[in-house]
Amino acid sequence: MSHRLRSYASHFAIAILGSLVAFSGGSPPVQAQNATILREAIPPGQQPVELIPSEGARQATAPQNAQQPAPAARPVQLPKPAPQDGVVSRLISRLMPSEHVSGKELDNVLSARALDLYIESFDPLKLYFLQSDIDQFKKYSTVLDDHVRAGNLDLAYYIFGRFTQRVDERVATIRQLLKTDFDFTVDEQVIVDRDAAQYAQNVDEATDRWRRQLKLSLLDLKDSDEPVVGQEARDQLMRRYDRYANRWKSTSSDDILEMFLTAVTNSYDPHSTYMSPATLEDFTISMSLNLDGIGASLGEKDGTTQVKAIIPGGAADLHGKLKPDDTIVAVGQGDDGEMVDILEMPLKDVVKLIRGKAGTTVRLGVRPGGTGNMEIYEIVRARVELEDSAARGEIIEHQLSNQNSTLKIGYINLPSFYMDMEGAKRQDADFRSSTRDVAKILEDFKRQNVAGVVLDLSRNGGGSLTEAISLTGLFIDQGPVVQVKDANGSVQKYDDDQRGTVWDGPLVVLTSKLSASASEIFAGAIKDYHRGIVVGDPQTHGKGTVQTLMDIGQSLFRIKRANYGALKVTLQQFYLPDGESTQLKGVAADIILPSVISKMPVAEGDLEYALEHDRVNPARHNLYRMVPMDLINSLRVSSQQRIATNKEFTELMRRIALYVEQKDQKSISLNEEKFMQRRAEMKAQKDEEEEELEAQLGSDVVFRDTYYNQEVLNITHQYIEGLRAQNLARAN
Repeated sequence: MSHRLRSYASHFAIAILGSLVAFSGGSPPVQAQNATILREAIPPGQQPVELIPSEGARQATAPQNAQQPAPAARPVQLPKPAPQDGVVSRLISRLMPSEHVSGKELDNVLSARALDLYIESFDPLKLYFLQSDIDQFKKYSTVLDDHVRAGNLDLAYYIFGRFTQRVDERVATIRQLLKTDFDFTVDEQVIVDRDAAQYAQNVDEATDRWRRQLKLSLLDLKDSDEPVVGQEARDQLMRRYDRYANRWKSTSSDDILEMFLTAVTNSYDPHSTYMSPATLEDFTISMSLNLDGIGASLGEKDGTTQVKAIIPGGAADLHGKLKPDDTIVAVGQGDDGEMVDILEMPLKDVVKLIRGKAGTTVRLGVRPGGTGNMEIYEIVRARVELEDSAARGEIIEHQLSNQNSTLKIGYINLPSFYMDMEGAKRQDADFRSSTRDVAKILEDFKRQNVAGVVLDLSRNGGGSLTEAISLTGLFIDQGPVVQVKDANGSVQKYDDDQRGTVWDGPLVVLTSKLSASASEIFAGAIKDYHRGIVVGDPQTHGKGTVQTLMDIGQSLFRIKRANYGALKVTLQQFYLPDGESTQLKGVAADIILPSVISKMPVAEGDLEYALEHDRVNPARHNLYRMVPMDLINSLRVSSQQRIATNKEFTELMRRIALYVEQKDQKSISLNEEKFMQRRAEMKAQKDEEEEELEAQLGSDVVFRDTYYNQEVLNITHQYIEGLRAQNLARAN
C-alpha cells in the first residue's frame, strides 16, 4: 500500500478547494458579497448637473459620465476616498480581465450588473430607495466600468450619499409610526420576497411599506421563545433602526471601496471579491486552524445573518441543531447574557459577537430555515481540530427486510478533503491526509471481509484538490481525475499516477446538494469511470471553480509594502474526465433519495451571475464494469417502491412539500391569527425533525441509523448482490 500513500507533490501546487481550507466549498467565505454593511460618504470635487429632484429629497445631482465627478446627494460631511483608492480601482480593472477564467473585458454589460449589485447591497428588499432614485442611478449603468478604469469613485459615493439620506428619512418615519396603533385584525400582506418587491413610487407608498414591515417585526417579537410585546417591543425596534442608521454614518472609505469593487468583481461571478485591508486581516484570522468559535460559515442575505455551511467537527456540528439556510437574529453571551438584536448588523460585527474562547457559551436566536419562529440554541464554543473532521469508518451488518442473508458493509464518513500542508511541504513520512486515513480504513475493512463500501460525502464541502485526486486513486488504477481550464483557455489534466488500488469492490458514493468542489471532483470521476454509483440528492452543489488570493500591495509594488487589501479572483474552472464541468450542474445521482436539502437555495445556481456550465474535450481513460444499466434501473425501481411504502419517508415528503410552500411564499399575512397559525405549523415541523435527530447526534457517531441511511444501505446491499449475480463484484 505504500506506493498509494506517497506525497502527491506534483499536484500540491494546483489549488486548494473547500470551505475548510480555502476559497471553494459551497459558498463564499464570511467576508464575501454583501458581507459588510457600510456607512455614509460623499464625493469630493463636484461639478453639479441639473437633475429633477427625487421624491422627498433635497436638491440632488449626479455624475454625467465617467470623466465627470458626482456631486453630493446632500450637504453632509462624508468620508473621502483614501489617496490609494483610485490606484486600487484601476488595478482591479486590469486584473479582472487578465486573471479571471472568463477572460472578459470589463464592458457595459458587466457595468450594468455591477451597478445593480451595488444598489442591491445597500437595499436588497427595496425598502429605502425610491423608484426615482433608481431611475437616476440607471442613467450611469454603462459608465461604471469607465469610472473603475479611471479610478473615479464619485458614482459610488453619490449612490452611498443618497442611501444614507433615505435611511435617515425612513428612520424618522419609523419613529413616528411606532407612536401609532397597529391593527392586527386586518388581513393585509407584507412582501418578503426580494424579487417580488418593488421600490416605492413616492414617500406615501414608502411609509405604508414601513408600516407593514413594523407590523411584521412586532409579530415576530411576540412569537419568539422569549416574547417581547407592548412598549418594550416598540422600543427594541426603535433601538434597532437607530443603531442601523448610526452604523452607516460611521462608514469608512475602505468600506465603500470594498462594497463598490466587490460589486464590480461579483459582476464576473459570485466568488470573485475585493477585500479591504480590515477584511483581509479578518479573513486571515478566520482561515487559522486555531480559531475558536461555533464552526459555521456565515453570510449576509437581505440584511440578515444566514448560515451558509456547518464545519464538520465544530461546535455547531456537535450541537446538531444549527443548519444551512437558518437565520441568526440575536446573540447572547454566556448562560444569561442579554440577547443582542443583530438584524441589520454588519456581518463582521456579528462574527465578533459569535466568536470567542473555546469552552465559553454563546446563545443564538435562530429562525430555522429563515422563516420560523425564533428558537434559542446554546452552543459551547470549541476549537476545530483535524481529528474532529477526520475520516472515520464503521462496519455495519445489514439485512434486507425480505431476505435472511446478511452482508458486511463498510461505511466511511468523510467530512472534508484535508491535508497537513506543512507536513506535506516538509515531506514528512507520516503527514496526515484524508487519503492516508481512508486507505487505512479500507485496509481494515478488507481484513474484516466487507462486501461493499459506502463513502459518505453528503456534508463534505470540499478541501484539497490534491487530496481529491489521490483519494480517487484508491479506487481506480491510474488515469485522469480532473481537467483544469485557465483564463487563456488552455486545458491541463491531472492524473492519478499511482499504480494499483486499495479497494476494487462495490462502491457507493453518498452525496447531497451540500457536497461541493473536491467532493464533486471525486464523485464525478468515480461516475465517469463507471467505478461506482452515486446516491443522494438529484445533483451536488455545482461549484466547479477555484479562486486565488492576490495581495494588492504586492501586485502594485512587487513587495508587500503595505496592506491595500486583496483580490480574490476565480482563475480556473474544473472539468471531469469525460469533459463535463461540475459548474452549475454538479454531479447527478444515479439513484435519487428525497431530502429537504435538495430544495434549499444553497447551490451554486442560486447565486447571482454564477458562471455558466460548459465542457472541454474528454480525456481518455479506462471504464470499469461496475455500473450495468439494467442493474441501476432495477435499483431505482426497488428504492422507489420501498420509499412509497415507508411511513417515515411519507412524512418526509409532507415536510418537503410544506417547506417548498413556505419558501415560495412571496408575502406573509399580517393578520395575527393567520400569522400565528402559520408559525405554529412551522414549529411543529421543526419539532418533529429535532426529535428525529435527538437520539442520533453525537461526536462519536460515524453512521446515523436513520430511515434515510437505512435506505442507502438497502441500495448498497442490492447493488452488491446485483454485481455478484453478474460476476462483477470484486475486492482485493
